[in-house]
Amino acid sequence: MSEINWKFPEYISSFEWLNDNLDNKKVRIFDCTTYLLYQDENPSLPYIVESGFREYQISHIKNSAYLDLQKDLSDNSSKFRFTLPDYHTLAKYFSNLGVGDDFHIVLYSRNGLQWATRIWWMLYVLGFKNLSILDGSFNEWKKNNLPTESKINIFEKSEFKIEINNKIFVDKNTVLESINTNKCVILNSLTEDLHNGENPRYGRPGRIPGSLNIPFHELTDLEKGCFKSPSECLEVFKKKGIPQDSRVLNYCGGGIAASLDAFVLFQLGYDDIEIYDNSMSEWATDENLPIEIG
Repeated sequence: MSEINWKFPEYISSFEWLNDNLDNKKVRIFDCTTYLLYQDENPSLPYIVESGFREYQISHIKNSAYLDLQKDLSDNSSKFRFTLPDYHTLAKYFSNLGVGDDFHIVLYSRNGLQWATRIWWMLYVLGFKNLSILDGSFNEWKKNNLPTESKINIFEKSEFKIEINNKIFVDKNTVLESINTNKCVILNSLTEDLHNGENPRYGRPGRIPGSLNIPFHELTDLEKGCFKSPSECLEVFKKKGIPQDSRVLNYCGGGIAASLDAFVLFQLGYDDIEIYDNSMSEWATDENLPIEIG
């Protein structure tokens, strides 16, 4: 298999680059960690969201601030977790937290790249593109004896030009219309047991009809918390028969894991990508929507 490269390497930062830029005043680093505490047999609350701020207070990458996805960047009037606010409200939230055109934003997490990819897409759809994901976990950063601290950092408010992309995040109606649509691949990023209907975590067990399954963790090195190589990732999608001219609609439980599959697809050159925001948290609890098992 010939070696390939990421299409947009500027959106992925290495440990070496970040370490060299830790004290660069034009770089702002954010810990995006969120934890999910899964609940048994409670589809109306499949998991409790726990902030990663406690761990951040103990230790974090030097000069990084903390982003609380549920508390500060989601629509908390929604009955679903992590629902996107309207885009202009979301842009205001980010600006208040220090995201602005004068800065390069670096996102990292402690427990899976999916938290960083979710925030990445939330910024990308607003037109903010001076940002990257740290390719590796905080634990790996510590293993490499790179600089950490416990001081709480809060960035000053900043501003950025908004250019909204309405084509990435979609709702249940778009998904429903896309089932069995020519050249649209519906891709489930959840684990195999959830995809096959062996686990009723979100309510009715099963998947959106006709969807394929590529669990998000198949695209990462779980030990190091980094992306697998472009060639390895492309092979995963090829094995599922997903050509690069496909429209790929990604979903999961709440739009988090799906953002990782979508980011890797984007990096591999797929250019028609969507993410179903509320995903199975919404779909599985709506009896009017079709579901498939097996």
